Amino acid sequence: MYLDVKTLEFKRLHVEGPSTLIDMEDEVDRLVAAWRRERPDLDVEPLEVLSRVSRLARHLDRARRIAFAEHHLEPWEFDVLTSLRRAGAPYQLSPGQLLTQTLVTSGTMTNRIDRLTKKNLVERLPDPNDRRGVLVRLTAEGRDKADQSLAGLLDQERAILGELSHRQRSELAALLRELTAPFDNIPG
Repeated sequence: MYLDVKTLEFKRLHVEGPSTLIDMEDEVDRLVAAWRRERPDLDVEPLEVLSRVSRLARHLDRARRIAFAEHHLEPWEFDVLTSLRRAGAPYQLSPGQLLTQTLVTSGTMTNRIDRLTKKNLVERLPDPNDRRGVLVRLTAEGRDKADQSLAGLLDQERAILGELSHRQRSELAALLRELTAPFDNIPG
């Protein structure tokens, strides 16, 4: 898998002959081999997994930025818009609910809501259940932007997953869920 910098698309690396991508040595294999040679006293097995996860995270971050840029969004804008979109009709949440979903401070969230309001992607409404409260709701333009940018992101992510079968994707998702579960309740 590589990023074609001319088209900004992820493409599969095709290999001639009987070799597959799994049979090919990658940069992580070379790094691990070097550490095993230089520090045979250390168990460097975690590098085989986590160095690849780190590399994949960089590619995913790049893919996200490409998908969002096509729709003139910043990653944080996508996060807020899609949080509202996932809430279902009427696509509104309180600022506190948005804080919980996006893990930012209240001051940061206020600034983000202000900026999205100026772009006509969200609107503030009085909360009918709390005279002092407000609700943040997607505008029609905000909903369209959330839907289009999500579709673009999924295209980029499918390209990253490449030729993995449904079974392989499910197995990978289960393993990653198990790996990340201990971090789910850790603040920040």
